[in-house]
Amino acid sequence: MKKIALILAAAFILGPITAAAGDVEDRVVRSAIVMREVMGIREKGIPQDLIDKCHCVIVIPSMLEGGFMLAGNYGKGVMACRLDEGAGPWSAPSMTMIGGGSFGLQIGGQAVDLVLLVMNMRGMRSLLDSKFTLGGDASVAAGPVGRTASAETDARFSAEILAYSRGRGLFGGIAIKGGVLRPDQDANTALYGKSVGAGNLLLNRTDVIPRDARIFIDELNKISPKKKTS
Repeated sequence: MKKIALILAAAFILGPITAAAGDVEDRVVRSAIVMREVMGIREKGIPQDLIDKCHCVIVIPSMLEGGFMLAGNYGKGVMACRLDEGAGPWSAPSMTMIGGGSFGLQIGGQAVDLVLLVMNMRGMRSLLDSKFTLGGDASVAAGPVGRTASAETDARFSAEILAYSRGRGLFGGIAIKGGVLRPDQDANTALYGKSVGAGNLLLNRTDVIPRDARIFIDELNKISPKKKTS
């Protein structure tokens, strides 16, 4: 088990040598499904106002959490941001990876789904770094649940990122410290068929988005097509 943990930890630090296009496409699809199911939680889900106000959405489906790795946690996911400095339509998706850190919800090594809402421009700019630390380079708070919770949230939180997790049938806000998030460049190359940086995808309009990449954006458009400005 220790040998497996070391191998997986090295994979996060060094990055994968290659990324299979099929695996990356599956990741996008699973991320879209996570968003659909999470937003389908009626009474104790993510407040709609927070989705409407957020600048970016990050989904890590089936993240390994709770001591399986020496690094603590490990997962691969996808992110998208609203263009025009957070006020426009959703960008093309960019692949991402997370590793390390401590999470407030420990469930004994089971895979969990992680959803991060980036709430302002400072948090959005952090995503463009080669890697950044949640709770360090960007402040993170456990996101509130309940469809009417956002008014209370405005008064209680000034965090750049709100975090949620789902596992074993439970869904709620989660506290994160020290997790490192970075672009998955090999996965972007596999998905788009060429080398393209996270900054280009998240900040600039892209004329041609592959069908498998558009699935995630289509789901975000169903959930929140326009940013709420007030």
